[in-house]
Amino acid sequence: MTLRTRLALGLVVIAFVLIVPLIVAHRSMQRLHSDITALRENEFQASLILGRLRDAIADVRAREVAVAVVKTDTVHVELQHALVRAGALADSLARFGVDSGAYRIGLDLDAIKPATDAEYLAVSTGEMDVADSLSQNTIAPALKAAERELAPVERALRARTEARVLHAEDGLTQAEQLSLLSLAVALAVAALVAFWLTRSISRPVRELEQGMRAVADGELQHTLHYDVNRRDEFGRLATSFVEMSRQLAELDKLKAEFVSIASHELKTPINVILGYLQLMQDGVYGPLTEQQVPIARTIQTQARTLARLAGQLLDVSRFEAGGGRIEPRAIRLSTMLDELEGTFHVLAVQRGVEFRVIRRIALLEEVLWDPERMNEVTGNLLSNAFKFTPAGGSVTLTAGPHEDGVCIEVRDSGAGIPAAQLPHVFEKFYQANNQKSASAKGTGLGLAIAKEIVEAHQGSISCESEVGVGTTFNILLPRVVRERRRTGPHHAAFAGGAS
Repeated sequence: MTLRTRLALGLVVIAFVLIVPLIVAHRSMQRLHSDITALRENEFQASLILGRLRDAIADVRAREVAVAVVKTDTVHVELQHALVRAGALADSLARFGVDSGAYRIGLDLDAIKPATDAEYLAVSTGEMDVADSLSQNTIAPALKAAERELAPVERALRARTEARVLHAEDGLTQAEQLSLLSLAVALAVAALVAFWLTRSISRPVRELEQGMRAVADGELQHTLHYDVNRRDEFGRLATSFVEMSRQLAELDKLKAEFVSIASHELKTPINVILGYLQLMQDGVYGPLTEQQVPIARTIQTQARTLARLAGQLLDVSRFEAGGGRIEPRAIRLSTMLDELEGTFHVLAVQRGVEFRVIRRIALLEEVLWDPERMNEVTGNLLSNAFKFTPAGGSVTLTAGPHEDGVCIEVRDSGAGIPAAQLPHVFEKFYQANNQKSASAKGTGLGLAIAKEIVEAHQGSISCESEVGVGTTFNILLPRVVRERRRTGPHHAAFAGGAS
């Protein structure tokens, strides 16, 4: 599945699961709306009619009393209209499921109508006894009966209203719970889909980023930790990455071989030049004139510089190509430190720099290293320290124990190296921008060679520096190193902080 398809599918699933809660909530709201509509059109409407019916019966009572007092046709007609209105309201009330109560009220009202006609006739003829008898014995009891029937109807409507409201509340609660549950499930599903999408994208991106960083740092054999044969864009990127790494590794190998061959081939003509210069200076081909002597000396100095540079290039290329060989043998550390102290004492006096060699307590007496190579490393670090330390400064060589090995520290109070340039000081031909403080220009190969030699001893070398304060190089080495030849990129196995 391609990345585009995966993204589209994930977005569709997320959109779908987020729409589901909306559908559930909409249906729940529809059910709630139906309950409220039924409540409004039934119980609420019945309650309104019941209230009007109560008022209508009271109106009938009042007009019935007025018939005996006013004794006019108008009052009688109004009474009949009030009875008709009350009867219509009773009939309307019967449509809302209260048939028995509304039916009895209707019967009571029907019984009143002929009695009111007879009462009006008696009042009109002056038969007040007959009228009073009809009012007290027929009309008044019928009205009281109708009013009594209103109470159970009202209770029934109240009970139905309460039941309907409770049902609506239950529906609202269920709708809320169901909506929240569906929303929680939808969010969980969306989160899982989003996590799947993020993981399927971020992991290859992170692996490719780490791979590019590793290649940029020179680790051309870096392996991507995901399936490079996957059928999507990341699979194609991984294939391109592998091919790029392979080509870079081939180019790096060709470069190292070229440098090695070129350096080796340069040594022969340089040695021939140095040999003939020595013969010329010895007068084998006749004496040199006064003008030729300084020229020959300058040529000899530059030729020796070329020879040293060719040797350094050859060393670096051999180590990078896996041909760097060390030959460990027993070394007394005290003797090695004494020789270094004696070698650089004269340089310290000449430069006006304080030079100290410190031996910490419990320092190992004997180690198994390649003495020539390690002398080259420490000598290179001390030379750099003196080169960047002005008169009045100090250079310190400290040796002490570290776990099952030795820590060698070279500290100076020189110009220092900017923090941004520290990660590059061990790269070939790299020179920090503090060269104006150096007493002599370098080639940029000394620290690269030192790093290769230290790592060939299964050790590590690091640098700490502060501009204007000084620089410290730390070397950590195991006590015993076996004779071996480097076969590829090496990562120091013996690492730790400075003692």
